Amino acid sequence: MPRFDVTTYGEGQLRYSVPPGQRLEMADKYDVNISGTEANVTTLLSRLGWNCGWVSSLPNNPMAKRVFNAYMLSGLDLSAVQWKNYGRMATYYVEYAVPPRSTNVFYDRTNTCFTNMCNTDIDWDYILDTKILHLSGLTLPLSENTRIIINEAIDKAKANNITVSFDVNHRTRLWSTETARKHLLPILEKVDLLFCGLRDARTIFDFSGSPQETLQQVKELTSAKHIIMSMSENGLLGWDGEEMIHQPSRQVVVLDRIGAGDAMVGGVLHGYLQGDFVKGLVYGVTTASMNLSQYGDQLITSSAELDEVVNTPSGDIVR
Repeated sequence: MPRFDVTTYGEGQLRYSVPPGQRLEMADKYDVNISGTEANVTTLLSRLGWNCGWVSSLPNNPMAKRVFNAYMLSGLDLSAVQWKNYGRMATYYVEYAVPPRSTNVFYDRTNTCFTNMCNTDIDWDYILDTKILHLSGLTLPLSENTRIIINEAIDKAKANNITVSFDVNHRTRLWSTETARKHLLPILEKVDLLFCGLRDARTIFDFSGSPQETLQQVKELTSAKHIIMSMSENGLLGWDGEEMIHQPSRQVVVLDRIGAGDAMVGGVLHGYLQGDFVKGLVYGVTTASMNLSQYGDQLITSSAELDEVVNTPSGDIVR
């Protein structure tokens, strides 16, 4: 029996942001949140009762300890984190805006402790002691090292009959669509559970047509037994190997958009781990909406609260 339900490899980050109406270049104070796409997924799953592990590297300084402590509160296992006495912490900056301006994200993730990790630094016994290995395409462009590690992790997982979950998660400010396509195509051929947004499918692979037609085109690129296509306010479109299933989105008042995609992935995996893919789609749209309605990248919830929200969608006052 594997030690973990889900393991992952990814970078922890500090997020500095200013609210709508303020500009980063004039800011004299920032809101601070903790981020990291893979950790956003696994901290949520940990809060929902699953045993999850995170492989990464952090500098031995107070900023990294702030990230570590936030993850620790979720119950995520951090015993495989490598602490370095040199190197730096990843950060990113968010300038929230309202129309006609767009919210802007600026990354500072070059030459960090994480991006300098080599494949020989990975505790392979740890990360492969799992039912599911979850990885993100957002980590691929960070360095040549991260690309080598992700590809090796997938190959080792497949050799050990471990389910590979992969989120395309494209970021145009990290690499071009042409480069992304080149590195993503070989990976999609190997994964078992694929998350690919409708916008990513159209942007990276130049697909067109209805969401159903686009998902059909994605199917031809991958060996995945399950595919989840997020369609923003139109919900999720899932494929279970036999049919397409549409799960409408939940009504929500948006407070903070960042992290909703990771929350959706965590919700889908929550159902998948219970052996119920359709239920996972229901959880996925619910966790995404819950994340949109709170501040910060990480969804703070519990299994009991999630089930309550699924079963009582009104959002009324609980007294």
